[in-house]
Amino acid sequence: MNTKQEASGESSSIDWLKWLVVVALIGGATYGNMEYQEQIDLIYRVLIWVAVGAIAAFVALQTEKGGRFWKLLKEAQIELRKVVWPTRDETNRTTMVVIVVIIITGIFLWLLDMLFQALASQIIG
Repeated sequence: MNTKQEASGESSSIDWLKWLVVVALIGGATYGNMEYQEQIDLIYRVLIWVAVGAIAAFVALQTEKGGRFWKLLKEAQIELRKVVWPTRDETNRTTMVVIVVIIITGIFLWLLDMLFQALASQIIG
C-alpha cells in the first residue's frame, strides 16, 4: 500500500514539470504562429500546430491526470459498444411523434396567445 502511494507521490511531484512543458509547447506554438504569420504559409503553420499538439498531448498523457483521462476514454469506448442504437424505422417514428407534438403545442400556445390578446384588448379598450 505504501509503495503504491509513494509511486503516485513520486509521479505527481514531477507532474507539474510535465504540465509546464505542455504549457510552454502550446504557448511557444501560439507565439510562433502570431509572430511568423506572414512569413510562413498557412499549411506549414497548421502542420506545426498538429505536431506540437501531438507532442503536448503525449506529454500530458504521461501525467497522473492524463493517465486517468486516457483510462476514462478507453472505458467510455467499451461502454459505447454496449449501447443499443434504434433502428431507422424507430428513429423515423420517434421523429414524427416529436414533430406532431411540437405542432400541437405550437397551435395550443398560439390559441392561448390569441385568447390573452382578446382579453387584454377588452380590458384596455
